[in-house]
Amino acid sequence: MTSQTTIDTTGSGGGTPAAPSDATPGKGLRGHPWLTLITVAVGVMMVALDGTIVAIANPAIQKDLGATFAEVQWITNGYFLALAVSLITAGKLGDRFGHRQTFLIGVVGFAAASGAIGLSDSIAFVVIFRVLQGLFGALLMPAALGLLRATFPAEKLNMAIGIWGMVIGASTAGGPILGGVLVEHVNWQSVFFINVPVGVLAVVLGVWILLDHRAENAPRSFDILGIALLSTSVFCLVWALIKAPPSEWGWGDAKTLAFLGVSVLGFALFAFWETKVKEPLIPLALFRSVALSAGVVLMVLMAIAFMGGLFFVTFYLQNVHGMSPIDAGLHLLPLTGMMIVGSPLAGAMITKFGPRVPLAGGMALTAIAMYGMSTLETDTGSGLMSLWFALLGLGLAPVMVGATEVIVGNAPMELSGVAGGLQQAAMQIGGSLGTAVLGAVMASKVNSDLADNWTKAGLPPLTPEQEHQASEAVQVGVPPVAPGTPDAVAAKITGVAHDTFISGMSAASLVAAGVAVVAVLVAFLTKRGENAGAGAGAAHI
Repeated sequence: MTSQTTIDTTGSGGGTPAAPSDATPGKGLRGHPWLTLITVAVGVMMVALDGTIVAIANPAIQKDLGATFAEVQWITNGYFLALAVSLITAGKLGDRFGHRQTFLIGVVGFAAASGAIGLSDSIAFVVIFRVLQGLFGALLMPAALGLLRATFPAEKLNMAIGIWGMVIGASTAGGPILGGVLVEHVNWQSVFFINVPVGVLAVVLGVWILLDHRAENAPRSFDILGIALLSTSVFCLVWALIKAPPSEWGWGDAKTLAFLGVSVLGFALFAFWETKVKEPLIPLALFRSVALSAGVVLMVLMAIAFMGGLFFVTFYLQNVHGMSPIDAGLHLLPLTGMMIVGSPLAGAMITKFGPRVPLAGGMALTAIAMYGMSTLETDTGSGLMSLWFALLGLGLAPVMVGATEVIVGNAPMELSGVAGGLQQAAMQIGGSLGTAVLGAVMASKVNSDLADNWTKAGLPPLTPEQEHQASEAVQVGVPPVAPGTPDAVAAKITGVAHDTFISGMSAASLVAAGVAVVAVLVAFLTKRGENAGAGAGAAHI
């Protein structure tokens, strides 16, 4: 399938298209593909970084603003909820009004919301502006992919997506390092203030470099009911996943089941409505492409293994090995480094050989790495840990790149924003699902092992309430040692807590390895994007 592309060289988002897709870009640097990549990477880096950097700042925010634990959780949950719910709709806005305008609005809003958080003096304002961060982040993420898709010719697109994926992966994994440095040596506000100059740089580059690209048959109306149904369904799904852990509602709780039920019903109604409306939010014909559907599933499975696994590793490094946030971040550098090195290489491999073998190989390496992480012990040395972390980064790199290219490249040009939103929404939902499911595995294993391990260590028996409190602490690797406990008893409790945590992390890592094995099979259903070259003529390298 081939799509015609028209270009609005004014960047105004309206008026008569200025040139067909095979026209040479505007004079100077405007529309230059590699400069476009640098520009969108600067903006995307803010959103990816803020997904993990804030976790390090949460304790300082809680102490400074006198917030409760539940209120602090909303700093993260509000951000991810807003991001996940808005991504596909935001992608549609980019398809309708132009990805350049959408990207710039997203950057300005994200930077402004970040500055407002740094100036906030109450937890309520922090949460409100975090939600706004998520909404504006949703605008710029799919728009960035749409701009790359329209700017790069097919033979260069995978390399561009590789670098784009490298930025996301490195920012996600590097968040705890930067957050630790800023919180320890400046203050928690600096974690948010740092986005302001980065946002200004992205806006300046965007106004100077970015060229707006429009598909000739881009949507001209909005599927309001479709947006409402999809947003409600995604919200209920992600909210249920957030609240499902045993420390909150629990998987069998009526509220969890109710939100999951509403989500399933909402998705069913959405699918039905999309077959009736003239210009649907997501044309279901998209999913007739087995490759695109496989790419979405693959992105979900990859995120389950990646985000779920990374969640427990940070507790392992800090609470079991006793590392500071900075040291823990530095120990994750092999993962970050291999993603940085591997993503452009993966792009080149996918361009030459197609996505199937690199994607299957990447998920196979991920499965091996997660199995290796299931063998970690309380006294495992840095060398062995680094080996598994590096292997995980090497495995994730081709999947981050290849699944993105499969989803975006198999969608028509006029739906590149929606496809970008699908890719990002799949990753966000997969991350939430991974944290919830692997968290449930961890909780189940800890609950089943803690009492026996406690008794075998010769420790005094616990009341049901004490056992529940101890279990919640052990699930994040914290020994439940009460003040004034004798050193010998405290050492026994610490040993039991760490051993029990390790058994839970091992079980969760094995589940993640199994998910990665399933993803290997899904990878063989993918193929090179049929429409990857639809917007390529808009620029020359």
